[in-house]
Amino acid sequence: MKISIRRLICLLFLGILTFTLAAACSKTIDNSTTNLKQSTADCRQVEHLMGETCIPVNPKRVITLWTNILANTLALGIKPVATSYYTGEPFPEYLQKQVDEIEFVGNGNEPSLEKILLLKPDLILGNYRLKNIYKQLSEIAPTVMMDFPATPPPWKQQLVDLAKVMDKEENAQMLMDKYWQRIETLRQKLGIDAASPKDNHRHQFQISVATISSDYGIWAYGEKHAVGMILNDIGLQRPPAQRGDFYVINNISEERLSDIDGDVLFFLRWKSRDTKEILEKLQEKPLWRQLKAVQQNQVYFVDAAHWHNLDILSVNAVIDDLFKYLVKTP
Repeated sequence: MKISIRRLICLLFLGILTFTLAAACSKTIDNSTTNLKQSTADCRQVEHLMGETCIPVNPKRVITLWTNILANTLALGIKPVATSYYTGEPFPEYLQKQVDEIEFVGNGNEPSLEKILLLKPDLILGNYRLKNIYKQLSEIAPTVMMDFPATPPPWKQQLVDLAKVMDKEENAQMLMDKYWQRIETLRQKLGIDAASPKDNHRHQFQISVATISSDYGIWAYGEKHAVGMILNDIGLQRPPAQRGDFYVINNISEERLSDIDGDVLFFLRWKSRDTKEILEKLQEKPLWRQLKAVQQNQVYFVDAAHWHNLDILSVNAVIDDLFKYLVKTP
C-alpha cells in the first residue's frame, strides 16, 4: 500500500510535535518537582492550634506577639526583631536589658498589622487569643499560634512547646537542667531533703504568695500557678488556703485576710498608681497588722511583673528573689 508524500509529511510533523510536547511537559514536571523539593528543604511543617504551617528552618526576622513568648524565645537563643506589649503598663524590668533594638508593634491585644508588614518578618509567633487576625498575619508571614487559654498551660510546657516549634529542644533541655540545679542548690541552703521534703525541719515553714489590685481585690496564688510549682519543686509548704490544684483565688475579703498569712509572705507589688494606693490603705488595716508575717517582719514586697509571669526568664527571677529573701544571698 502506497503512502502519499503529503500524508508522510503530516505524520512526520505530528511525530515531531508529539516529541516536543512530551519533552516540554517533562521539563515542566522536573522543574516543579525541583521547586517543591527546594521549598520543603527551606521550611518545616509545624502543627499548632490553627492547623499546619511551614515555617523557615532558620528564621531571621521573628516577631512575637505575647510577653511570655518573647521571653522564652530570647531564652532559647533567638532575638526577635519586634514584639507587642500592653502599652498601658510598664515594661517588665527582668526583660528590659534584653530588648535593645527590638521594636514594638502595638498593644498585646491589638498589634499593628501595618507595622508588622513593614518589618517583613519571616515568622510570627502569636497567642491563640489573637486568632481573629490569624488570616491577616499568615498573609504577611508564616504564623504559629501558641496555646494561651484563660488558665495558661504550665510554664514548663510552654517552654517545651515553643522549643519544638523553633527546633530548639536541646536549648530547652539545657534551660531545664539549669533550673533543677538552682532548685537543688536552694534546697541545700534551706536544709530540705529532696527525697523526703516533708520530713525536713521546715515542714511547718509556710510560704504565702499574694497581691492586691483594683480589679480583683486581694488574691493569692495556688499550686497550679508557676510560683506555686516552683515552691512545690523546692519542697516548701503553703498555707492551707493556698494548697490545691488551682491557679489563683481572688476577691479575698479583709475578714479572711488570714488566708494569705504564713511564716513568710511574698506580696506582689504592681506598678500602677491605683494599686499602690490600695496597698497603702490595706497596710493601715488592723487585720493586716495582726498577720504573723507582718508581726515577725517577714513580708517581702516583690515585683509582680516576674512573679506573675510564666516564662523561664521570670522563673529564674523568682528564684533570685527566693535566694535573696530566704537564704539572704544577693
